[in-house]
Amino acid sequence: MKLKSYYSTILSVLILFLSGQTAVSQQTPEEFFGKDSLILIEKNPAKGFFNDYLLFIPKGTRLQTKTVLLVEPNNTGKISDTMELHKRYAIDLASVSSVGNNITRQLKIPLLVPVFPRPASQPYTYTHALDRDVMLEKTPELKRLDLQLLSMIADSRKVLEKLNIKVEDRFFMNGFSASGSFTNRFSLLHPGKIKALAIGGFNGELMLPQDQVNDIPLNYPLGTHDLKQLSGVKFDLKEYKAIPQFIYMRELDDNDAVQFDDAYNEEERKIINTNIGATVQKRYLACQQHYQQANIKATFITYEKVGHWTTSEMNLAVIRFFMAQMKGE
Repeated sequence: MKLKSYYSTILSVLILFLSGQTAVSQQTPEEFFGKDSLILIEKNPAKGFFNDYLLFIPKGTRLQTKTVLLVEPNNTGKISDTMELHKRYAIDLASVSSVGNNITRQLKIPLLVPVFPRPASQPYTYTHALDRDVMLEKTPELKRLDLQLLSMIADSRKVLEKLNIKVEDRFFMNGFSASGSFTNRFSLLHPGKIKALAIGGFNGELMLPQDQVNDIPLNYPLGTHDLKQLSGVKFDLKEYKAIPQFIYMRELDDNDAVQFDDAYNEEERKIINTNIGATVQKRYLACQQHYQQANIKATFITYEKVGHWTTSEMNLAVIRFFMAQMKGE
């Protein structure tokens, strides 16, 4: 089915169904979800989110039995003040092509994708990576996107419950490239909310679960030194250690966000290059060492002869990881 058809027909029917106008369709939720379905939930400031979000529900999703919600932050890959552009990319990620979409189809679990902006008018506010500028934002649409996402997740539980889909309190998170950075940083902000996570292609720089390196304070998003001051919540290392993590990079990946001003400022860049590593691959090795020393429950995988993209081998490995978490292995 073409994406445009998905968006204009299935989507509109589901929005009406969820708003209580059940007479619109004679189908029961069981019958309706005999096919893949996409739902657009419009922004609701009263509920804590100032942007839309999407729910993709794959054919065969289990009803009446508790399952797990998968969350993947959107990543347009470019700046634009046109929200329709970010929405189109988010729809594609949710329903057509992404690691998250592969996971949700194989595991038959619902997928939530926020439609966060990445404005050209504020090029250094890297919303899709949840950088420091985002955490300091005061405008409603961009303010505390981590909390907006939590509000979307809370709202999605009620939406799914109306469709006889019950999800656990803790959720899976997945991200690649900028959304991998978002997922990594979100997990240190809210470790108690996550059941398991997988990230890849995150430019070789992970947020470290520690306050300093070489006696140099690591402020967000480098580390946890000022996390309480910034977010209002003290970093919970015990909860963070409990999250199973699957972290992967490619041997030829040299996509280095550290060297660009939209991702890191000059002070952050100097700390990273001098104390963690001047290249993607050196940083990746150093981050592994820091995570292992902190006893973080993370599996690190490096794929040979691959650059900044995903492969079927990676997708399968991530799917198997989340499947094992669903089985409690």
